[in-house]
Amino acid sequence: MRLHRLSITAFGPFGATQEVDFDALSSAGLFLLHGPTGAGKTSVLDAVCFALYGAVPGARQSPGASLRSDHAPADLPTEVQLELTVGGRRLEVTRSPAQPRPKKRGDGFTLEKAQSRLRGHDPERGWQALSKSHQEIGEELTRLIGMSRDQFCQVVLLPQGDFARFLRSDAEARGKLLGRLFDTRRFAAVEERLAELRRGGEARVTAADERILALAQRIAQAAGPAGGEATPIAARPGEPGLAEAVLEWAAVARSTARERLDIAHRVLTGAEGRQRTARHALDTERELARLQERYEETVRRAAALEERRPEHDRCQEELERARKADRVAPALELREEAELAHRRADAALDRARAQLPSDLADAGPDQLAELERRFRQELGGLESARRAEARSAGIDGERERLERESRADDATVRDADAWLAGWDAVHAGLRERIATAQEAATRAERLAGLLAPARRRLEAARRRDALADELLAAGETLAEARERALDAHESWLGLRERRLRDIAAELAAGLVDGTPCTVCGSAEHPAPATEGDGHVDRATEETALTAHRRAEETRARAEQALGLVRERHATAHAEARDAAADGSSAAAVADGEAQGAPGPSVDELRDTVDRLAAEHAAEHLLAAGTHAAREALDAAEREHADRLELRQEAERRAAARTSRREALDREQTALHDELAAVRGASGSVAAHADRLTRRVELLAEAAEAVRAERDAARRRKEADDRLSDAAFRAGFDTPEAAAATLLDAAAQRDLQHRIDAWQAEVAAVADRRAERDAREAAEQPAARPSAAQGAFETAEWLLREASSALAAADQRCGELTRLSRQAADEVRRLGPVRQEYERVARLAGLAAGTSADNERKMRLEAYVLAARLEQVAAAATARLQRMSSGRYTLVHSDARTGGRRAGLGLHVVDAWTGSERDTATLSGGETFFASLALALGLADVVTEEAGGVRLDTLFIDEGFGSLDDQTLDEVLDVLDSLRERDRSVGIVSHVADLRRRIPVRLEVVKERQGSSVRHRL
Repeated sequence: MRLHRLSITAFGPFGATQEVDFDALSSAGLFLLHGPTGAGKTSVLDAVCFALYGAVPGARQSPGASLRSDHAPADLPTEVQLELTVGGRRLEVTRSPAQPRPKKRGDGFTLEKAQSRLRGHDPERGWQALSKSHQEIGEELTRLIGMSRDQFCQVVLLPQGDFARFLRSDAEARGKLLGRLFDTRRFAAVEERLAELRRGGEARVTAADERILALAQRIAQAAGPAGGEATPIAARPGEPGLAEAVLEWAAVARSTARERLDIAHRVLTGAEGRQRTARHALDTERELARLQERYEETVRRAAALEERRPEHDRCQEELERARKADRVAPALELREEAELAHRRADAALDRARAQLPSDLADAGPDQLAELERRFRQELGGLESARRAEARSAGIDGERERLERESRADDATVRDADAWLAGWDAVHAGLRERIATAQEAATRAERLAGLLAPARRRLEAARRRDALADELLAAGETLAEARERALDAHESWLGLRERRLRDIAAELAAGLVDGTPCTVCGSAEHPAPATEGDGHVDRATEETALTAHRRAEETRARAEQALGLVRERHATAHAEARDAAADGSSAAAVADGEAQGAPGPSVDELRDTVDRLAAEHAAEHLLAAGTHAAREALDAAEREHADRLELRQEAERRAAARTSRREALDREQTALHDELAAVRGASGSVAAHADRLTRRVELLAEAAEAVRAERDAARRRKEADDRLSDAAFRAGFDTPEAAAATLLDAAAQRDLQHRIDAWQAEVAAVADRRAERDAREAAEQPAARPSAAQGAFETAEWLLREASSALAAADQRCGELTRLSRQAADEVRRLGPVRQEYERVARLAGLAAGTSADNERKMRLEAYVLAARLEQVAAAATARLQRMSSGRYTLVHSDARTGGRRAGLGLHVVDAWTGSERDTATLSGGETFFASLALALGLADVVTEEAGGVRLDTLFIDEGFGSLDDQTLDEVLDVLDSLRERDRSVGIVSHVADLRRRIPVRLEVVKERQGSSVRHRL
């Protein structure tokens, strides 16, 4: 596999498109990829890996990380294009990761999917498209390269830090790395498959044993007490002998259960006979007790009736008297209503007489009615006096209104006189304000004409100062460019001179025996010139010449940039000095600047602009008041006219009020004389009328109360007569005696119910006294039903217990038989499963290194990796001996360390001491070249593993800074030997000494706009 060309666009630190020509870099066989830290050296290798496999090395493929450059413009897509030859085919692969791009319509971004393209080159038809499928391209490239991404990153992109850790790591870490490189997953899969089969078999055996144990537990539960007589099962699930122990234990439990079933049958028969006898005795005692209790209850009820007889007689007599008193009840109710009405009428009469004068306290209804009539006539004659009094009050209100209007008009006149007294001064002030605003407008226009040029001069001064810094930077850039151009020119001349000194050797290299020399023409070449130390070939001279020309171009561009900045600075300087106003040219200003006339500063011009702006704002604000001043003058003139008119109107209203006030005074005098004769002692006609109205109402109420009291007394007398007559006819001496005997309907019903209940009880007791069986039972001894009940319950309980014991024993026998049959079936099914598990377990233990047959305790995958590691150590030793001057040799060790397993140990043999020690004891420099030798050896072994695919391009990343000069030379010699058969090696490092030792370089330059690459050929 050979890399030809790499194009990187907006990838990692590279903001623009960068081209890497691997053909040019590989021409010398060994080239250096260098640059400052963070410039993007490793990103070049990431781009190669991304082009081939669609992903960067795993350590840098962190979740959420973006491959797109932050320096790239939004419209420039991220893309990596790699041209290479692999498997005898010239291919070009182009990949773009998923990335945001601007929307074609509207604002914002949309996510564009990842894209891949593969083209192949045909000598006759040129480039031909092969595929655009990620999967097809990945599979085709992996097939042609013969390595996975992890193998490629370890074999082609040799990461020295990883192999240094590999030397110092333990067997487990080495196993992980070697497993990824040599793809021993099939052996690990065999281990896992055997372990899985073992776990599956063990799970099946354990599950079967657990089912058998579960059946044993169910048998124990079903056996009950019989299970305790057998020996407990000590075996656990998975242990041999468990099934036989369960079957033996189940047989003992079944035999014991059958014996207990026969005993339960005999016990049940005896319990049934005892229960029948106890039941008959209990029924006999209960019947005797019932008859004795019934007879005793009859005797108690008869005694109770005799005790209640006096109460019965009293109730019957009371009910008869109450029924007689019911005939007097209507008369009693009528007497009570008449008495109540008389008391209310008497109370109303007392209230009415209390409000009358003392001379009318004993007056009759006729006298009161006559007084009421006279007062009503007098009240009717006061209507005319009421109208006169109302008019008098209206005149008083109108006079008050006239007084308020007079005071308001007086205030209006005084206010108008006070305002008109200062009219001349106000009028003159407003006219002066208008004149001042007009003058401010004129000054504001003049200041606006001065402010715009001042602002332009300020902006020009700012540009002048900014361009001064650019001018200084451009001068420094030009000086650096001139220095680099001079150095390049001297380097080219030196190389040209050295080449010319050895031009004879260069011409001699082209001589062929029998062919005339192009210089002397001789066909014989007895002593051709040879190349001396430090010979310079044509390519080196042309490279120096190209560098010289590029430096000259850079210098010319720097001079052009300086002239442009200088011209812009002179223009800005002229504008800042107001050169246009003075009639000077930009060249004159530049001459003045060169003579030490820098012009006004930015601060001075800013002060001038601020001062003019403040003055303009003040004058503009003052001029803006012109319109307001004119409006104020117009408003003042209108108010002057209005106030003159108000004063005249007030004077006219004052004359009219004087005439109206005189007429009201005459009318008021006449009304006062009329009202004085009518009011009398009252304060007003209305008060006199209210007093008469109150007297009329009191007299009417008193007359009505006298008549009502007399009617109520008459009705009460009539009710007393009717009540006395009704009581006598009912058989009572007085009405009061009849009232005391009277009962309501509820009380009478209660008495009747009590009488009826007593008579019903008498009949019931007579019926019970006639029962013969109760009398005979009373003559016998007292019954004992509780003792009989206790005997029966005991017999019943014994019967239930016997029945339950029989049912349980029968069920236990049936359940034990069924479970024993299931256990036997499970044991028969377990036999083949256990045999298969034992066979798989032996194989899994051997592959996992846990079996006693595996003496070294090595896993199958570790055994295969140990063989690969032994090959890698042998291949690495060939180069390590050259790098260490024959001192060190790498050997594989399968010894165990501590409690860990054997197989992946790596030791170094020191030829100087003859001792073998762990690779972790090597120093920093020794660790580097040992890890480099190991990486190269691993690359050889992996290449053979991949089918012998030729690797024409290798990269070695970092680690050279830890070597001394001699060791570095030896390492470079080893790397130089890799160029055999047209192989190229790229060293990624920032060690400065390597730039001197390796002339062909690819430099990664870190810049603000993104990194870039430069070829040093």
